[in-house]
Amino acid sequence: MKQPVEYLRECNVFFLATCERDQPHVRPFGAVALYQNHVYLVTSNQKKVYRQLQANNRVELCGMHPDGTWMRIRGKVLWDDSKEAKIAMLEQNPDLKRLYQADDGKMEVCHLVEAEATLYSFTADPISVAL
Repeated sequence: MKQPVEYLRECNVFFLATCERDQPHVRPFGAVALYQNHVYLVTSNQKKVYRQLQANNRVELCGMHPDGTWMRIRGKVLWDDSKEAKIAMLEQNPDLKRLYQADDGKMEVCHLVEAEATLYSFTADPISVAL
């Protein structure tokens, strides 16, 4: 199985699911990074997704690969306010530099903990790995 960050990048767009009270929310994401051997995500502290993740840190990601397989990653997010993590995100996703700077006061990064990635296909049994 491919490393989850590489896999999600190859999907171009993947979806992040959160929950607010009893209502699920799903939105497209495109930026992902591997930093200190963790899967990192980015958002703005001005967005609802940030507030939802502050209230309930459980998430699920899902991306459909061009080869017809799809990956689900479920776990929890842990916020990382270090400038180094933000710089790593910007370096691995240069398009983000149009939106964020590591010290702009709105960029927030988090990484997955207690996570599991499962690769699915129509022709093979699922393969799961702990992250």
